[in-house]
Amino acid sequence: MAEDKKNQSKTTKAKKASAAAGDDQAQNNAAGLSIEKIFLGDVSVEVPNAPDIFTIHDAPKIDIELNNTAKPISDGYFEVSLQVTVSAKQGEKTAFLVDVTQAGIFLLNNVPEEGIEMVLAITCPNILFPYAREAISDLVVKAGFSSVLLNPINFESLYLKQKQEQASESAGQAN
Repeated sequence: MAEDKKNQSKTTKAKKASAAAGDDQAQNNAAGLSIEKIFLGDVSVEVPNAPDIFTIHDAPKIDIELNNTAKPISDGYFEVSLQVTVSAKQGEKTAFLVDVTQAGIFLLNNVPEEGIEMVLAITCPNILFPYAREAISDLVVKAGFSSVLLNPINFESLYLKQKQEQASESAGQAN
């Protein structure tokens, strides 16, 4: 009886080890994205009309610009940068200009070639944007202004719009 329990215990351990090895292999073959590093690539804050701008009490007009770039750095590794520029004008004067480039290094495992562009243009900026939003909010407050809270961005919609524009331009050039 004791011998049967030992054999059963060894068999159970062997099955668990085999299942774990199978899980590792399945994970290695599964498509996925991992975040290797998130960092601030560049930051700039300008208050060109200080201190006079602080005496103007008009509500500022906020303008936001986005730019997303991705470049391969080694096998499966990509650096994605999201540049967000926020400027505010009060009347004709610029109140502040904040420029943040939030970047990250991402590892793409077994992502089909046709899906890489979408991951780099949609998923990665979605991961980076909250970090950029926080940095901008903090910098605007440190520059002496009320906090600027950026609304979420639909990067999928921006990507699809860009693809449609490119398709329209290509069709226009073909004619």
